[in-house]
Amino acid sequence: MRKAIPILIRISISTVILFFLFKLVDLNKIVLIVSQANKVILISVFLLTLLCYIIGFLRWRMLLIGFGLNLTPSLIFKSFCIGVFSNLFFPSTVGGDLLRGIDLGLRTHQPRRVVASVILDRLSGYSALVVVALLALSFGHRIINDIAVFIALGVILVLLVGMLTILFNNFIFSKVTRLLHFLGKIGQALSNLHYEIYNFRNQRKIIIKNFFYSLMVQLAMPLSFYLISLSLGTRINPIYFFILVPIISAISALPISVAGLGLREASSMYFFTNVGMSGEVALTVALLAFFMFFLIGLAGGIIYVLTFSQHRI
Repeated sequence: MRKAIPILIRISISTVILFFLFKLVDLNKIVLIVSQANKVILISVFLLTLLCYIIGFLRWRMLLIGFGLNLTPSLIFKSFCIGVFSNLFFPSTVGGDLLRGIDLGLRTHQPRRVVASVILDRLSGYSALVVVALLALSFGHRIINDIAVFIALGVILVLLVGMLTILFNNFIFSKVTRLLHFLGKIGQALSNLHYEIYNFRNQRKIIIKNFFYSLMVQLAMPLSFYLISLSLGTRINPIYFFILVPIISAISALPISVAGLGLREASSMYFFTNVGMSGEVALTVALLAFFMFFLIGLAGGIIYVLTFSQHRI
């Protein structure tokens, strides 16, 4: 029961937020909007989302190779699939990352390097998210009148600088290592993990290429939101999506709801209605974006289950 309580709390938060959001909009309008959506554009969004996951798989495999884990693509893909599926139920994407790391770590008997690769994979994506948002803001800051946008971007930038400093700064690394030694076996395990990540800074070619892959994903995400809005017959300046979607993604990653449900929709409604989108369309865009993730996550779960008996090394 104690383990179930945090899950129930997150489900409750998602449910309550969605309940109040649906109270703020006209459900009949949402049904009408969805029924009149351009299905061809929505299919293209699904394919674009699928491409992002394929790039994500290649990005993770690249890091694993950088850590000296030359595993078969099929083995990595199966663990990647369980991570994608788990993201539908865990708080934010961290839960899915943890599960794919544990799954592949147990298969390879190299949990430290696998987990380090997962952390760097997530850090690469977050770094690209911040870069996309800041570049877009540099072009569109004159049309942004909401101070919350600047505050949110400032927060995620500070978080990124903090993580990079802790993981890769030589002085901070030595201090963190000494501190972790006082935590016994757990501290030693964390110190070893930190050591793996810190040493990876020498793999510059892989880091640059990995970041390029992440940049493609983070550019595709705002584009997918923009295309969804087009499919619903709404046209606003595309630069808004490249500024706001990274912020929405960062908010959705907070581990207080299930799969970002509620947080994604609430932040989408707040930011997009402030730039001229109706509440019904903003909510529908967020829900359709989640539906794309849900379909791919479900497919990942099916693939993992069907190949589970072969998932050995």
